[in-house]
Amino acid sequence: MDFDSAMLLQNKSTEDNRSKLASFIILLVIFLITSGCAIQPKVVSEAENKQRIAQDLLQLKNEHDPIKGPISLEEATARALKYNLELQVELTQKTLAQKQLNLRHYDMLPKLVVDLHYDSRSNFSGARSRSLLTGRTTLEPSTSADRDIFSSALGLSWSVLDFGVSYYRAQQAADNVLIQEEQKRSAVNRIVQEVRSAYWRAVSYERLVSRMQRLKDKVRKSINQIDQMKEGRLSNPKINLTYKRDLYGIEREINLLQRNLLLAKSQLAALMNIKPGTEFDLVIPERGLFTKAVNLEIEEMEQIALESRPELRELFYKKRANAKEARAAILQMLPGIELGARYHYSSNSFLFNGDWLSLGSQLSWNLISLISAPARLEELNSKEKLLDVERLAASMAVLAQVHISLAQFDHFNEEYRTAFNYYQTQQRLIEQTRIETNMGKLSGQALVREELNTLLAEVRCDAIYAELENAYAGIYVSLGLDPIPGDLNIKDLSELTSELAEHWRKR
Repeated sequence: MDFDSAMLLQNKSTEDNRSKLASFIILLVIFLITSGCAIQPKVVSEAENKQRIAQDLLQLKNEHDPIKGPISLEEATARALKYNLELQVELTQKTLAQKQLNLRHYDMLPKLVVDLHYDSRSNFSGARSRSLLTGRTTLEPSTSADRDIFSSALGLSWSVLDFGVSYYRAQQAADNVLIQEEQKRSAVNRIVQEVRSAYWRAVSYERLVSRMQRLKDKVRKSINQIDQMKEGRLSNPKINLTYKRDLYGIEREINLLQRNLLLAKSQLAALMNIKPGTEFDLVIPERGLFTKAVNLEIEEMEQIALESRPELRELFYKKRANAKEARAAILQMLPGIELGARYHYSSNSFLFNGDWLSLGSQLSWNLISLISAPARLEELNSKEKLLDVERLAASMAVLAQVHISLAQFDHFNEEYRTAFNYYQTQQRLIEQTRIETNMGKLSGQALVREELNTLLAEVRCDAIYAELENAYAGIYVSLGLDPIPGDLNIKDLSELTSELAEHWRKR
């Protein structure tokens, strides 16, 4: 067989192999497309949903310290700080920001790449040469590669430009950790204040619920007696209707009081992340005059607030991160220099050197970045001005909150003093009314009215006391002072409760 015939047979064999390969690729593409189109949305099954619910309920139950007795304000606050899910979201976001910072550190390192490659052919990769001058074949078909070749490379590359940009990105990630910390501080202050408000309203309900129910029973009994008197025509109908109207008015007032206080305990349980319907008692402190005071000058309070408020500190970190973004944008306008070194290995027996080391460098410059840079820098400059305006607006709002919180505290302090004295006077009055009623000097209707007045006086006293406690805590919130000592993540419930009590006692 001559050379040309051999070449024709080889070309035909090659075309057959190509045809088979093309057919295989087409079938593979059709299979992949068909498989992709076959994917449909899968709704969660009822069994999976029930399993999720069971796991969530078990986790919510097991993550709490058991309730061993009446819950004090300090323990309620500690439970909210440890188990409140909204606060847990803030803590998780801070943890995520820290993890992202750790990842940013790796972006500044050189890239180390391992490349493994295996190539197998059904025949040898031969080649022949043809003269460009005469058109004649000058060499026999020959090969310089094995049918099966394994090659590998280990490369190290480092871009100076990427290092600079990654350096500023890591600094921005560090600022983001601090931003998340300030957002966590703000959430802690909000949770603590909400717990205090719900706790004191729940205490009022616990203290007065039995008395309100007894008074409602007495009112209902009096209404039934009036109905019996009306049926028997034993008294003046107008007097009976007037008295009945007054009794219904008393019952309405009691229902309003119960409605305003009834949800407080449920709200407190939600803040502590206690499962709804769980029974627990509260420590009921004795009612007395409010003795807490704020021993700070207004100028000192303003300075503390401007230094400590989470909102202002967060804006400061955002501005610092924006400045680093501007530096990164300037760096991206510069040419990039990449240095690299690679170690190569090949199992091809035809190579004279099967392994070798290569060094290289590359200079690249994205000229489009020069065109877009002015617009990018103008955007960052506008963002910086916006942050400055937001900081000034927030500073003015902070100063206003300091003055408002102090004014509210003074107002509620005076209002509570008046309400407490009124309640004490009403207590003496109800005792005198009971004596005169027993002696027959006053009617039962007058006693019921005075009992309602006493109950209202007590409820108002408790309600104003709750507002006073909130106003007192609001002063420290307006100052941006942390309501908890140290890091709450490393403390158990009893330790955090004790430290909260000591921390607030020192204040």
